[in-house]
Amino acid sequence: MEDLVIRDTDVVDGSGAPSYRADVVVDGGRIVSIVKEAAAAGCRRPRAARELDAEGLVLSPGFIDMHAHSDLALLRDPDHSAKAAQGVTLEVLGQDGLSYAPVDDRTLAEVRRAVTGWNGSGDDIDFDWRSVGEYLDRLDRGIAVNAAYLIPQGTVRALAVGWEDRGATPAELDHMRRLVAEGMAQGAVGLSSGLTYTPGMYAPDAELTELCRVVAEYGGYYCPHHRSYGAGALEAYAEMVALAREAGCPLHLAHATMNFGVNWGRAPELLSLLDEALAAGADITLDTYPYTPGSTTLAAMLPSWANEGGPAAALARLADDTTAERVRHHLETVGSDGCHGVPIEWDTIEISGVADPALTDFVGRTVQESADARGESPWTTARRLLVADRLGSTILQHVGHEENVRTIMRHPVHTGGSDGILQGTKPHPRAYGTFPHYLGHYVRELGVLSLEDCVAHLTSRPAARLRLPDRGLVREGYRADVVLFDPRTVAAGSTFENPRRLPTGIPHVLIDGRFVIENGRRTDELAGRAIRRSPQGL
Repeated sequence: MEDLVIRDTDVVDGSGAPSYRADVVVDGGRIVSIVKEAAAAGCRRPRAARELDAEGLVLSPGFIDMHAHSDLALLRDPDHSAKAAQGVTLEVLGQDGLSYAPVDDRTLAEVRRAVTGWNGSGDDIDFDWRSVGEYLDRLDRGIAVNAAYLIPQGTVRALAVGWEDRGATPAELDHMRRLVAEGMAQGAVGLSSGLTYTPGMYAPDAELTELCRVVAEYGGYYCPHHRSYGAGALEAYAEMVALAREAGCPLHLAHATMNFGVNWGRAPELLSLLDEALAAGADITLDTYPYTPGSTTLAAMLPSWANEGGPAAALARLADDTTAERVRHHLETVGSDGCHGVPIEWDTIEISGVADPALTDFVGRTVQESADARGESPWTTARRLLVADRLGSTILQHVGHEENVRTIMRHPVHTGGSDGILQGTKPHPRAYGTFPHYLGHYVRELGVLSLEDCVAHLTSRPAARLRLPDRGLVREGYRADVVLFDPRTVAAGSTFENPRRLPTGIPHVLIDGRFVIENGRRTDELAGRAIRRSPQGL
């Protein structure tokens, strides 16, 4: 007798096809039988050791978060309800060019300091790995949801070149090629970049192209956080399209937004650029989160020259009055490359988290509000916080445009990605709410996408990008990574005021046929594992 039959569910199978009513049988971690209502008429219905009445619920493939920052959270927090409760069954880690493998002792310390705002200090983690393969092995000890990994180009550059703003020598470029090849051979799915973050932003296109050639040889893809989402955003997108085509490498555009006032209403121009490249044979996908504000670290706003040399060098510059005044001028007048070429507006920069608990009074306020309360300039407040918090502060940046968000999510190569930073007192609600927010707000309430189309965006399309041979669809023989949700009530519980509230309307989530969410509650199952790339797929 099989393990489980999910009875009388409405299957939205991830293909975009209309839903159908069926009994779905799971055994040994896979979907072994799908008996449609019409086919079951007059026949004996399937039985199993356990039966789940799913009347009124939709069964879909598990959601794939194409842009996650859970690199340490998966190790730190076995519960990980932030993602499991959303129906996420697979996350893609190693984003934005900075993560924790491959490293040596020096680079690991530098990266940990640079991305404290994203992932925490890591003081509670035993960093018993250095290579990509060793990190994936660590994940295999048991995690809440499945995880794939992108080789972080900034970390690779820090390891081979350092944090200086200069071109790589031929020997250093060869070293980076070897590191990328080793990481791909060990199971990474591709390469990420953070081209507004140091040290990855110091790489010229020719260097990135060479690394992408290596990725393409292994069947991976390139996932850049490109050089601007503000002034010059379209040019930055075009740069990545041209670079990937030159390298012969598939391209996945990370959190593909058009932000700041200079880009309001310009999403159709981006999509036209992509459609032209797609028509010419380019292999392109993208991901977005369904919210307008962005989220990153306060230190990321600084001009690249201020961050050259790494976190310690940046703090030394901020401590020097003359240099700090140059930083202010670039931020407020010129338009820092860290702020996407747009002069910073301090009333859009909300502090969402701090590394030092003594600084929590700043959280939930914009820099402008804190400055007004202190009777000082916004830059004085920002500088004070950057130094006191050792660059560990995270922010929400309220610069998005709703019509751009809706326009981009309708595109046929669009996928879902939370870009969820789980650190901070008031993190962005996308970390806890992206996938139910798509289903509840943009499907049920606004009708921007049909239910079947939206599920395809969140399941089969990312699975195709990742070359998953047996995930992303409800099919016989496929992995039983599935979600059961109520289309009438599914919604993000998280808000900007209460960002850690869990979603509603998602009572059951299974990974490998095991309940990780059951009757709306997290079980103790650690059903997730590292999902490795192989020549035949993942």
